[in-house]
Amino acid sequence: MIDTLFLPLALAFIMFSLGLSLRVDDFRTALGNWRGVAFGMLGQVVLVPLIAAMIGLGLGLSETMLLGLMIIAACPGGVSSAFLTHLARGNTALSLVLTVSSSLLALLSLPFIINTVLDWQSGGVPADALLQPGDMPLGKLLGGLLLVTTLPILCGMLLRLRFKLIGERGEQVVSKFATGFFVAIVIVTFASHSETILTGLPQVGTATVLLNVLTMLGGALLAWAARLQRRETIAIAMECGLQNAGLGIFVALSLFELPELAVPSVVYALTMNLGAIAFLFIVRSRRAAGWVAVP
Repeated sequence: MIDTLFLPLALAFIMFSLGLSLRVDDFRTALGNWRGVAFGMLGQVVLVPLIAAMIGLGLGLSETMLLGLMIIAACPGGVSSAFLTHLARGNTALSLVLTVSSSLLALLSLPFIINTVLDWQSGGVPADALLQPGDMPLGKLLGGLLLVTTLPILCGMLLRLRFKLIGERGEQVVSKFATGFFVAIVIVTFASHSETILTGLPQVGTATVLLNVLTMLGGALLAWAARLQRRETIAIAMECGLQNAGLGIFVALSLFELPELAVPSVVYALTMNLGAIAFLFIVRSRRAAGWVAVP
């Protein structure tokens, strides 16, 4: 009930609140900035799995935990990344573009990365044991993007811009409710998977924390190398640090049918949100103190 009803509805409401603050020009600007999209995708598809592999090998994780860590690293950006980017005063439109793009590319990149790890671990995987693009939950990915992300955002944009049914004050009220829903999502995630999280922390707790911190830092460095603005830097950092943990759990349980493989995804579902919240507070506090120039 929680995973199938509350979480999708809460995420949809959060996306609706984002739609109230977005303009069509925001997406035009994001799509027109090829460096933001290109370096964001480079971070999401290439940098995150590379960092995960180095962490897993460096910490000497077991083959099962290493594969589980690579599964979550190969997953596309999570829906909550756009909301946290918005709270951090980042480029929300760019974050959404990257989430949608990485989700579509994951149909090919996720099987490729997982098969590469399997082949390396076993010294050659039989063809019938390999994941194929057709094994990926296309309906789940596209349905989630449409129902949880696209439609709520469009509804928010239409109500605010087209029909003018919600003004500035209404947007602020909805945004506060959305923040409450996000906090509830973090709490509910821990409560519903507390046993798995507490059991998995000794095994992959350090790895997931390092993955979250280093990927956000790596995303920010990529944006710096591309000479992107602060708002784009925040979006790419968030996008690299927040993965679609639900998809990682699905791959572990439904495609591999190995509950142990889901442990890194479940633990990361908690640690990535806590890490992103910490990043949010750092960015907001630096801005409030006047240490970061606001364009």
